[in-house]
Amino acid sequence: MTKPNNIGILAIDVYFPKTYVAQEDLEKFDGVSAGKYTVGLGQTNMAFCGDREDIYSLCLNAVNNLMVKYDVDPHSVGRLEVGTETVIDKAKSIKTVLMDLFASSGNTSIDGIDTINACYGGTSALHNAVQWIESTYWDGRNAIVVAGDIAVYEKGPARPTGGAGVVAMLIGPNAPITFDSGLRGVHMENVYDFYKPDMESEYPRVDGKLSISCYLRAIDNCYSRYRSQFEKKFGQPFDLSKVDYAVFHSPYNKLVQKSFGRMLYNDFLKNPTDEKFKTLESYRQLKPEDTYFNSDLEKALLSLTKETYANKVAPSTALAKQLGNTYCGSTYSGLLSLFSEKRDELVGKRVLTFSYGSGLSASAFSFKVDKSIEEIVEKVDLKNRLESRQRVTPEEFTAKLSLREQRHNLKNYTPSDCTSTLFPGSFFLKQVDNVGRRQYDRTYMTSSRSISITRVVAATGLRYVKLL
Repeated sequence: MTKPNNIGILAIDVYFPKTYVAQEDLEKFDGVSAGKYTVGLGQTNMAFCGDREDIYSLCLNAVNNLMVKYDVDPHSVGRLEVGTETVIDKAKSIKTVLMDLFASSGNTSIDGIDTINACYGGTSALHNAVQWIESTYWDGRNAIVVAGDIAVYEKGPARPTGGAGVVAMLIGPNAPITFDSGLRGVHMENVYDFYKPDMESEYPRVDGKLSISCYLRAIDNCYSRYRSQFEKKFGQPFDLSKVDYAVFHSPYNKLVQKSFGRMLYNDFLKNPTDEKFKTLESYRQLKPEDTYFNSDLEKALLSLTKETYANKVAPSTALAKQLGNTYCGSTYSGLLSLFSEKRDELVGKRVLTFSYGSGLSASAFSFKVDKSIEEIVEKVDLKNRLESRQRVTPEEFTAKLSLREQRHNLKNYTPSDCTSTLFPGSFFLKQVDNVGRRQYDRTYMTSSRSISITRVVAATGLRYVKLL
């Protein structure tokens, strides 16, 4: 078989719930100061799910929509891997549920399962798919990578950093968006900054301050190791000037701003005598652990990167601000945001990408846009889809999360949310039987209204059907 070249993203799409809550409304509802969430966190809206949607239905929608929009032949897929931390079952993978989309085609020869480590699972799944195509195991077919989560927090200061969404990507050779082969800086540790030891609850345990320091330390290490790989490969010094755009995992937008500044700080430490860094001289001898929460250094870095952030990073933040944190999908919703915002301005450009998952796992790597992505932008239709969502009150949002809390791991029940709150053509949870088997149904578009199909579709009886 001919060695594959230009491996990367052939197609990409995102699924997110139709309902969202505005962060400015949450500020009033929570009784906090105006701007605490919208300015302090840098967030605008937050997507969320009721009890009709779960991680299975979100992934079904993301993969089905990808295959429909790009007319993907089910037989052309040889690997399907899911990166998530939203776990319904301790043994059965989400990937097995997604196999129902291929049942009618008869294609059961699809490798891959679920990959889990907080927000990093999607990136690990992506790297696995690329390495599969590069390996002797590759059989000439493409891979689908699914990355996303339902991020919910208990009542308190962390709740506004939730969100929901799943990104699906078709990976293969001769792609318009290709990986910079051999360029990857990896950093991993054993840390309890964010974890979910209680299977009886959707809510994580979070050490917020530790998580921020872990995130920034991971940037230091990943950026440094990526730089070394770049310099070895291209034989020239590397700094942020070699990057056209940058995409970050985004728990909330303010951390993304700090993270870009952190990369510049690493450039300063590498070349401290450069005249453009003269305002940072007093921070040169600080230990790394003394810099993570140094407000003066943070202000200096934000000031130095203000213009370059607006040009290189801000275009990738639209979805994260609108959906909130989608955990495993966050980095790739950022990439999709960049595509939507910049379209064909990206051809020939390099996109540095940083992915982080608590616990911890992180890497820095890069893409190059080699061909027009106009078709992707048109098919995803991101801005129109975001505008078609339904804004709900904080009271309804809180009630929906309380309902999810009550029904987490519940068996023998029928969800009560109205399916009119779903996008037309969406899979949704119909029922959970007395031994925990989940059944799904689907809404269809007829004329101008969304109706529920009448037949009961069991988890073993879904069909790959184009949207009407």
